[in-house]
Amino acid sequence: MKYYHRHPNAFPLDYLNDLRGEILACSYLAVNNLNRDFIGTKGFSVVFQRSEIGEVERRFPFFKPYLDQALQPTCNAFYLNPLLLVEGSRVDPHIDRSLRSYCKTVEPPLVVSVLYVQVPPNLEGGELVLRRHKQQVGQIKPQVNTLLYFQGDLTHSVNAVKTAATRLSLVCEQYSLTETELQDIPTFTVESRAVKAKGR
Repeated sequence: MKYYHRHPNAFPLDYLNDLRGEILACSYLAVNNLNRDFIGTKGFSVVFQRSEIGEVERRFPFFKPYLDQALQPTCNAFYLNPLLLVEGSRVDPHIDRSLRSYCKTVEPPLVVSVLYVQVPPNLEGGELVLRRHKQQVGQIKPQVNTLLYFQGDLTHSVNAVKTAATRLSLVCEQYSLTETELQDIPTFTVESRAVKAKGR
């Protein structure tokens, strides 16, 4: 993979509409539990190991088609989060290491997958900017129903949304961890500011 690649028309539109409705109605959706780089965004996060994909699908059946298609066979730990941006929202430059809160030695994910669930046709801003060191290697305008993969060690950001509109994506950091690192990662848990939602 040269930094990133895109798969347009990734899912049936009926599924995309259902997914959007389920995420927006989900009781876990709240002001983001992610770090200070996520300005004015909403979301929640599902942390799981490969052994618990079935539990994720039982609790969140609307994620199943995405997981079936997006998860990479070489990865064994995942950090899945819907990401909702509205006018004024942005994401500052960072490298994903969300599992660091459980295991300090975790390297960045092998790959990050992003499905653009809702993108208004008149969207201004909201582009995903990818950088390797200080060099920009991609600026991606979100396209609805595009499944995007990018290298997990890239610094990335999302430009501020300038229109009164909703930009919804479903993001999954996909890690390939050692057995020792896996021992520190929950087999399944939900992180949300809306409720205490710890799993097993």
